[in-house]
Amino acid sequence: MSATGQPGSRIRVVIAEDQVMVLDALAALLEMEGDIAVVARARDGKSALEAVLAEKPDVFITDIEMPGMSGLEVAAQLKGRLPVRVVIVTTFARTGYLRRALEAGAAGYLLKDRPARELADAVRRVHQGLRVIDPELAAEAWGESDPLLTDREREVLRLAAEGMTSGAIGEALRLSEGTVRNYLSAAISKLGARNRVDAARIARGKGWL
Repeated sequence: MSATGQPGSRIRVVIAEDQVMVLDALAALLEMEGDIAVVARARDGKSALEAVLAEKPDVFITDIEMPGMSGLEVAAQLKGRLPVRVVIVTTFARTGYLRRALEAGAAGYLLKDRPARELADAVRRVHQGLRVIDPELAAEAWGESDPLLTDREREVLRLAAEGMTSGAIGEALRLSEGTVRNYLSAAISKLGARNRVDAARIARGKGWL
């Protein structure tokens, strides 16, 4: 994690990305803009959360998948704690991830294959209080029905996908083992899956986990 830039009246930005080349490229791109200052960079979720809490930037740009904590988890941790505007920049063109990003409080969701100039524009727009969503993904999400799984079913299935037993999941979520099994059975049935592993694979492919 490194600090750069001068506060002034510029939009203060923290960037989190685990791929060094991408991180450096994003930072260099934004530093070319006279009204944007990259005040910190992070390569994992924990460092990203610490950087945002320490720097209190105007905008936080993050990838989704990172070591330690995902960008969505960091965004959820920040929600309600700081008035920072979160922009997700990712390769995941899935409406499930978009929905989860919005639930976590993200103000922007851009795909990495978009023109580079759109990132700086997105930073300015979210700083003004606007929401910036990749247009094609937004159109797809608008026409898609709500996820089949409830929040609790997703939570139980996510823990099962991490290898936890029904008993361990029950202890973690303060549920009975029977209740956990009922949630897993419901998820498996709704997804038309063979078992919990197959159900997790399907749900992850949709971006629901």
